[in-house]
Formats: sequence, C-alpha cells, structure tokens
Amino acid sequence: MTSSCCSSNSDSENKVQQDQHRQVVREAYAKVANASNKLVEEGNASSCCGVSDDTSLNALISTRLGYDEKDLASVPAGADMGLGCGNPRAIASLRAGEVVVDLGSGGGFDSFLASVEVGETGRVIGVDMTPDMISKSRNNAVKGKYENVEFRLGEIENLPVANDSVDVIISNCVINLSPSKQQVFDEAFRVLKPGGRLAISDVVATIELPEEMRNDPELIAGCIGNASLLDELESIIKSAGFKDVRVQPKDESKEFIRDWAPGRNITDYIVSATIEGTKPGADCCGSACCA
Repeated sequence: MTSSCCSSNSDSENKVQQDQHRQVVREAYAKVANASNKLVEEGNASSCCGVSDDTSLNALISTRLGYDEKDLASVPAGADMGLGCGNPRAIASLRAGEVVVDLGSGGGFDSFLASVEVGETGRVIGVDMTPDMISKSRNNAVKGKYENVEFRLGEIENLPVANDSVDVIISNCVINLSPSKQQVFDEAFRVLKPGGRLAISDVVATIELPEEMRNDPELIAGCIGNASLLDELESIIKSAGFKDVRVQPKDESKEFIRDWAPGRNITDYIVSATIEGTKPGADCCGSACCA
C-alpha cells in the first residue's frame, strides 16, 4: 500500500510539474504572438529571442534557416516570426493530396507553405497550445485565403486528430519544448497512416546540459534548456514504433543558434537537426504489405 501511494503521489507531482512547464512555454509564446501582432501593425518584426525593430530581421533569420525569398513573400505578413531552427519541408517531400499535421504551428508559416505543395486535394492541420497563436494563424489564413488549412488548439502530447488519418507530420523547433517527448512521438505514431512519415527540424543536445541551463525558464522557452540528447531522442522515436529513424545534426546551424543566448556558449551543447522516421505498414506506393 505504501509503495502504491508513493507512486501515485509521484505521478501527480510529475503531472503538476509538466503543467507548470507548459504554462511557462505558453505564456512566453503568447507574448511573442502579441508582440508580433503589434509590430506587424507598426511595420516592424519579431525575432526568435524577443522583439526587434529591424524590419528585415525575420527575413534574415528565415533565409538562414533554409527558406528562400519566394517562400517569405508568399505568406501573409506576420506568419513568419523567425521562430524555427530549420526548414522541415526540405525533407518532407510533400505530394498533392496528402494530409499534413504541423506540430506547434505558431503563426502558420510552415502550414501555409505546405498547403501549396499538397494542393486543393490535400489538407494541412496546424496544432498549437497557445490561444494567441491560434488566433494569429487563423487570421493569417483568412488574409491569405487558404482554403485547405485549419488550426486547432491543442497540446502536441494530446493531438486533436483522428487515428491513422495523416500522411506527414512536420514540426519546426517545437518538440524540444515538450516535457513529455515520448508522448509526443506516441501521438504522432497514432495519428499517422501506415507508411506515414515524420519530417521535423528541432534542436538536440550533443552533451548533457548543465542543471542551471535546464532549470532556466528563459532557456527552456528559448528552445535550449529542454533539448534531449541525440541518442536519447532517437531511442524515444524508435520506442514509439517508428522505423528508418534518422536524427542528423546540422553543424552549420551553430551560426544562428549562438545568437539565441549571447555569451552563454550554448553551441557547446546544442545543435539543430533533421528528424525523420516512418510508421510501418505500407510500402512507398501506399499498399499495405508489412507488419
């Protein structure tokens, strides 16, 4: 009885800690969304580490991440907030008619770019846990007249998406923020169709972060303090059931990552990576063939 009670208390405490963690992140990104709204109205821009009055900053950040000027010009003002650490579409190989889920969709930037690739017969679902971001992305969808995109309020650990209904999951520097990454990838596996795939850009830790960095709320919300070790993340994804898992660090990302926390030597610990994996159960042509 004592063991069971202690286990129950431990589980409850862990859930409280996870909720507190999410609230820190939610509040941080609500501020980013609201600041971005204000600065777009004034003709300025937001950045990954706060707010800037440099109107070209977001374009600079995003081109460093792997987007081109055509991408930036094709979305509504305010959709690109320079919040990513790569370009997941570069590895997604999206095709017409596919259903895509964008984890942590923010202002809708990657969702809107994906919508063009999947076309009128495809669909994109953006999921974000911050109401201010959902409001922003929905307004941007109206402005851009995106008919095949919708945004749903929800946590990436508990996706508001049906089982076996998605072809591709994309995400840009969001999963590192989660306090329960195993649950994120378990959910991704649940909603993907057999043969569905992951196409994710995120940060990973190359060595264990010091405790003071892991406990710093600003570094947690800044996509640094909660990064998983590369081998640990690969193991989590495989445990969820994915095959052909690839976590590939991008050393060139250190050029922009060092700007996230000047003077903290964060590139000694983290790097951006592309993350790929496939849900078993179908060959590349979509016919069921394997267990």
